[in-house]
Amino acid sequence: MAGAGGTEEWARHWQYAELPDLDLLRARYVRHTFPRHSHEGYVFGAVTRGVEDVGLPGGTVHAVPGTVVMINPEVPHTARPGQPEGWAYDTLYPSAQVINDIAAEVTPLRGTVGFAEARVTDPYAARLITEVHRAAEEGNALSADSLLRVLVARLLDRHGSPLPSARPRTGSARDAERARAVLEGRMAGPPTLEALAAELDTSPFALLRAFKKEYGMPPHTWLTDARVRRARRLLDAGVAPADAAAAVGFTDQPHLNRHFTRIVGVPPGAYQRERGVYRRGRDVS
Repeated sequence: MAGAGGTEEWARHWQYAELPDLDLLRARYVRHTFPRHSHEGYVFGAVTRGVEDVGLPGGTVHAVPGTVVMINPEVPHTARPGQPEGWAYDTLYPSAQVINDIAAEVTPLRGTVGFAEARVTDPYAARLITEVHRAAEEGNALSADSLLRVLVARLLDRHGSPLPSARPRTGSARDAERARAVLEGRMAGPPTLEALAAELDTSPFALLRAFKKEYGMPPHTWLTDARVRRARRLLDAGVAPADAAAAVGFTDQPHLNRHFTRIVGVPPGAYQRERGVYRRGRDVS
């Protein structure tokens, strides 16, 4: 997805060594769509051109220049162009530790914090997101760290709140949790829905409904997302894409490439190169 200008798509997904708990994505997408997925940490996105439609459990929000999209950890969402010309944006992915440490320092909020609004109009915060990117690209660690903290403190002060405590777990929720554990443990060779339901002593449709209610997506969609997450960790450790594909249960590297690019926004090889990862084993891009 390299290139610039006109109607071309391009993207850079990387990590600044001085801020190891922060991922950065700067991209222009015209045809690309992100399938339903979630993140372990937070998402702060600022559209710099065009319109991005973000599909969330509460409905679709339209992100335009001057707005900030805030997504809490593990919230399933999609993204697609909101107009034929697509959108360009700067996105930050801080870890939960970063957000909660800042919250403990500058707000009365305690516990795991979150954001009640998915999209807010805040041109200053949107500019801060872009300035964090610019500082990191220039290698200015002091500026990047300072701007990130100012941004997070502002968003927490205006829109932050403690995330709700875990609700009492019903039998169906426990079935979904057990199903997730099975899929995590057998990622390279998962059972069919029928076999999984039988193993948990429930029915396939009951398990399907329970899983979707608990995690916001059906088991097969969740598994693809989980495979991509695990592949990212392997790629970060220097594992070649072909080996990462086999380890997480994709049939081959093109299968990994397709799903990884759709969910992360860049191909596995470009992901490793931008992060400066030394690749072990055979060099397959």
